[in-house]
Amino acid sequence: MKIQKGDAGYLRRKKRLLILEAVVSFGLVAALMIAGYVTTKTKLNLLTVVAVLGCLPASRILVNLIMVMPHDSIDEATELEISAVTEELTVAYDLVITSEKKAMPVAAVAIYNNTICGYVPVKKVDVDYAAKHIKSIMKQNQFDKVVVKLFHDYKAFLTRAEQSHLRETQFSIDQNIVSYDVKRIPSKQNPHGRLGVGDAIRKLFKAVEQHDKDQ
Repeated sequence: MKIQKGDAGYLRRKKRLLILEAVVSFGLVAALMIAGYVTTKTKLNLLTVVAVLGCLPASRILVNLIMVMPHDSIDEATELEISAVTEELTVAYDLVITSEKKAMPVAAVAIYNNTICGYVPVKKVDVDYAAKHIKSIMKQNQFDKVVVKLFHDYKAFLTRAEQSHLRETQFSIDQNIVSYDVKRIPSKQNPHGRLGVGDAIRKLFKAVEQHDKDQ
């Protein structure tokens, strides 16, 4: 399966691809320059011009590689441990949050409702600044009431993620129980034309579901 952005191992795969692209790009540039000189015995030829123009995309690839190289993918054992306690949550790995001033690697984030908690193993990253920057990004995308908490301490992150997972699991269980009970309640209207108990509860339950979707 193709590794996509947000999957564990994404940064590792990205590095390999960029290294390959850089080698191929600069190899083509060198080949064009050599071919032009060999065929014309001078540097002033059309192939040299093409090679110089080819340096632009090759340099862009090199810059991207330099930016990615300092950051490592989360190790498999840690990813498996996080996955085990976040089955009901939205989880993303191998993230690099960039601002105008710095790049901030975040090994993993777990999302529950309006709460984002993340694990940042690199101690030099200012987690408060990174959390504030993530909140500003969310606000720009019309997500105002978002709580962001980033941890250097792996155990603290794991505990927070596990607590969110338990709350989400309990919510799913409660929702299924209520849904089953609602289906068992007759939906007959009373003689006065008012909604019966079953209809009233169904209406309330749908309103709760719609509120969760809106959130």
